Amino acid sequence: MIQAIGLTSKPRKELPPAVDDVSFEAHAGRVTALLGAPGAGKTTALRLMLELQQGRGITYFRGRPLHRITHPSREVGVLLGEVPGHPSRTVRGHLRMLCAAAGVPVRRADEVLEAVGLVSLRDERLGTLSRGMDRRLGLACALLADPHTLVLDNPAGDLSPRESHWLHALLRAYADQGGTVLLTTADPKEAARTADHVITLNNGRVVADQKATDFARTRLRPRVAVRTPHAARLAALLAKDARTAQRSVEVAHEDGNRLSVYGSSCAEVGEVAFRHGIVVHQLADETGDMGPGAGAEGGQEPPGGGQDSPAGDDRPSLQAPHTPGPDAGQEPNAEHEQEPHQDPSQDPSQEPSQEPQQEPGPDQVPRPVTAPRTLDPPSSRPAPLPPPISVRPTPTPLRPLRYELRRVTGVATVFVIGAAVLLVSAVTAVVLARIGHTPQPRLLAAWPREMPLPPAALGAGLIGALAFGDEFRHPALAADRGTVPRRLGLLAAKLVVSAVTALVPAVLAVGCDAELLYLMYGREVVEVPGDWPVLGVSWIGLVVGCAWAGVLAAGVFRSAAAGLAVVVAVPVAVVPVVHQLLEGASVRTAAGLHARLREVFPVPWPFGGERYVAGALRLIAQPVGGALALSLATLLCAYVLTTVRGRVR
Repeated sequence: MIQAIGLTSKPRKELPPAVDDVSFEAHAGRVTALLGAPGAGKTTALRLMLELQQGRGITYFRGRPLHRITHPSREVGVLLGEVPGHPSRTVRGHLRMLCAAAGVPVRRADEVLEAVGLVSLRDERLGTLSRGMDRRLGLACALLADPHTLVLDNPAGDLSPRESHWLHALLRAYADQGGTVLLTTADPKEAARTADHVITLNNGRVVADQKATDFARTRLRPRVAVRTPHAARLAALLAKDARTAQRSVEVAHEDGNRLSVYGSSCAEVGEVAFRHGIVVHQLADETGDMGPGAGAEGGQEPPGGGQDSPAGDDRPSLQAPHTPGPDAGQEPNAEHEQEPHQDPSQDPSQEPSQEPQQEPGPDQVPRPVTAPRTLDPPSSRPAPLPPPISVRPTPTPLRPLRYELRRVTGVATVFVIGAAVLLVSAVTAVVLARIGHTPQPRLLAAWPREMPLPPAALGAGLIGALAFGDEFRHPALAADRGTVPRRLGLLAAKLVVSAVTALVPAVLAVGCDAELLYLMYGREVVEVPGDWPVLGVSWIGLVVGCAWAGVLAAGVFRSAAAGLAVVVAVPVAVVPVVHQLLEGASVRTAAGLHARLREVFPVPWPFGGERYVAGALRLIAQPVGGALALSLATLLCAYVLTTVRGRVR
């Protein structure tokens, strides 16, 4: 059950709020339609209910507001607009990725695919789906965590009649199983045909809250649509014929030569036109829409479908919620009259005192004369404002590592980057070996002196930048907000997956370069250096550092291009600064670091760990290593700062 109370959006510049004090209920086991013309405030009301924008009011989902629910996706399934998934991801891959985010078994993806009829299209790319298939995928995403409530914004918009019929049948079956369905629509006929309860919005306010049967009776009336060049004459003849037969017939002039005849039939209108020789170009039975205020002249039914309305009243009545007061024990029909406030000077029962008033003496302080306090009646006191709505933080994936692995492997981007790294590295290594004068480590890494970074490091930076960049372009986690949750768990998963994904092509690139150089120029070109462990650690540190720099930079600047630009800027801009600092005069050096590490840690390091620590410190002491470490520390601080600032807001 949904209970929305006092939903009010923030007022716009010189305009009233899009939603003003909207309250209604949507019961379990029913389909509730939120009806209104475009701009009536339907989508804004849904966003306020889901705590996606600021305003006032509160919405209870089975007695709890959304920010008090531990896993909102398991309580409320949401469909707002199209599915913004990556166009190259398959339907099944997209749902499997969302299964990890929702913390449900992966087999749930196949179950919802069968429920929405997308089993035959599970291997299709999202970018190739039609409008109807995309809407089915959106319903599958909403049903993935098996929620109790569905909140859908115009789910049948731009669908064919066949697709609309299928959609409404699915929602009806979901409600028959005990679920709550709330949808928005701008078509009153669709609302009357598919919903059990209709709530009508107009200019941001609730103008009617009715059962579907009452809505159809008060707002949708059968009529005869007539189009004739003699509209005025035919209207007069129809009115005259109705007076003669003592029937209630209403004739309304539409635009041009069109008439809408209420209370008659096509046969009767056609007979009148035939008897008087009037040419008729169109004669058809239709269902007329009487407008958003039809059936609400008497007010608005109380939330809950108007069960408390009198049986003989066809129109819903506006009833304020009853607040028990001191007279709560009296009969409901007892009238409470409030005596008007009377001036004591005009009340004969309160005569002024006849005692003479004495003038204050010189030692007496005159008392100030105060006006009598008049308490406002309870009905005139302003009602308390509903509580403010704070934007709910974006939910984080419940299984971030699985989510990130499925996100990366679900598209071919990483595989294309890896293949490009291998190809460019091989060609560069062959060219460098042919030219000569290139050190052995740079030759194996395909890193010419003229380039700021080797191809493997640039590819690692691009892989890291896409870890956040793709999510900002196609926000599958927060489709309704276009953002990515800033959580340490998700960040750690992205750092781990990007490091592993970047290391695979980097290691393969060195191996492929060595094998190709051996085939082209012989064994003397690919001799293994003596300090290969230190060089290997340096290579791994460079690749992983570039990948992490891309991840953090893309997370801070919300762009994959910005992430890659930061990776390239490290050797171009930061390394010269660090190099100048290291080249300056130094009073002390770090000589003897290896021995001092043994003194600090008297217990022997396993597997000679002190050598690796000393190698890592020497790597950081190099200009490139120091610049990369400094950049990573700066980006990490910026990421944490933006995260904390977002939470404070």
